[in-house]
Amino acid sequence: MTIHIDAVFENGAFRPADSVMLEEGTHVVLTIDAEAPLQPPQRLVAALAEIAAMSPQSPDDGFLGADHDEMLYGAEGAR
Repeated sequence: MTIHIDAVFENGAFRPADSVMLEEGTHVVLTIDAEAPLQPPQRLVAALAEIAAMSPQSPDDGFLGADHDEMLYGAEGAR
């Protein structure tokens, strides 16, 4: 059975614009035909940009990223 339903996406859930005659718990498959192009969540985009802008080395803490393997595995395991 195919039913076309207009819905709004709010707070992580789809809210139908009109009542839907389905039993509670009925499994459905949604096909999204969005009016606007899908955009990535802006908080995620901002966080990734902030991480990308970080320096891989911090001159103040005495730890260099290049020393990572030696710190974890010892001098012999780092090679």
